[in-house]
Amino acid sequence: MTGPENVVVQLCAQGMHAETEGREDQARDLFLQAWEAAEDDYDACIAAHYLARHQPTPEETLRWNQECLARADRVGDDRVRGFYASLHANMARAHRDLGQIEQAREHFESAAQRIHEVPAGPHNQWLRYRIAAGLRATGRPVPGQHEDPVGELLTTLCARTDLEALSLLLPPYLGSLGTPEDEVLITAALRMLHAERRLPDAEQAALSHAIRARSAA
Repeated sequence: MTGPENVVVQLCAQGMHAETEGREDQARDLFLQAWEAAEDDYDACIAAHYLARHQPTPEETLRWNQECLARADRVGDDRVRGFYASLHANMARAHRDLGQIEQAREHFESAAQRIHEVPAGPHNQWLRYRIAAGLRATGRPVPGQHEDPVGELLTTLCARTDLEALSLLLPPYLGSLGTPEDEVLITAALRMLHAERRLPDAEQAALSHAIRARSAA
């Protein structure tokens, strides 16, 4: 039973509500009750996911994330397919918090490979941002990252609070996992903004430079 009538789902929902109200100790107790009430690996996977968020040390956080991933592997069907990008991202963050950069990078890469399994929507987009940031932080080379002047241009747009330009460039730039498809999206956004010719001359020139640099890469 995996619907809202499932006691594990109910307890986790109550725990999330307690989180939003700042009742952290009560939230942890509810998630622990969910873990103890789990009747199968699917239930245990869900409970372990939330318990991992309420651990006192990075080591315990990693242990519960490992438990969560192991339970998902035991389930092994479509019910957990959309979980893996998030599970690997959580494992990566736990390893990074322990200074285990190589292990963190491996899990961020695994998360990137499975992001397509997460249904489209705000959760997918936010998870993609988390993964992309993790890949940058753990040193995975992104094509053109150091030579590409887009970051400098974005800094300028932020300083001017040009929300329209930022709304076009930031999503593909921050969400890039370094794939050819992601790079095409960034270049397309640059070209669209360039075609409007509404930025100050210096920024318009920076746009032209960014497009040329990416075309030559």
